[in-house]
Amino acid sequence: MTSDSLEAHLQIKRYGDFTLTDAVRPAIELPIRPREGYRLEVFRDSASRLRVPMLFASVSAEKLFDTFLALLEPLGDTLHVVLESSHGRKDGSHVDYRRNRIDAPVLASHLCDFEDLILNDGCTGLAVLSARGPMEVQFDEHKLFAIYSPKVNRFRRVFREMGVRRRRVLPMLCEAEHLHYSNEDYADQFEQLAMRIGVADFESVPADGID
Repeated sequence: MTSDSLEAHLQIKRYGDFTLTDAVRPAIELPIRPREGYRLEVFRDSASRLRVPMLFASVSAEKLFDTFLALLEPLGDTLHVVLESSHGRKDGSHVDYRRNRIDAPVLASHLCDFEDLILNDGCTGLAVLSARGPMEVQFDEHKLFAIYSPKVNRFRRVFREMGVRRRRVLPMLCEAEHLHYSNEDYADQFEQLAMRIGVADFESVPADGID
């Protein structure tokens, strides 16, 4: 693989009718071709014997942020939010910063101000949890959605309205070799977002929602 071939590969963001953001690219060998859709699964925790329905989704870039905001609506008016950062980390791990109890419109306003960061930074992810029950929407560094809820139909309705189909077989970009993109400006923007949301002290805590 030459540097020119890698550079050319990194410039490719459209695969058929699916468009990637700038955050992640598949490996140059392309073992998984990005595709839009969602899978219906069950999350199982063997230690607690917990079983929770979940949705795992990949959405094309042109409607990705609107879909994210729509998925937050079923969570209610008061939310908990966890910002996830892998900036400066070479081992693939991330640090979580949590803010409990933030009004949904306030959070949505902050997120809209940082739409570019949230969509295009491969080192920024977040999870939003309902304050009224066990519901969680994760929007991770791969720009994929993982949704956990005893009642997933309200979230499936969002996908249907956005034209995102259920697929029984849907390999995800994160399930094969892939490349993340970030830069120092995005790292600075992440800190600004954290201050806006209320974790400016950068006291890292583990997410206590479903992981």
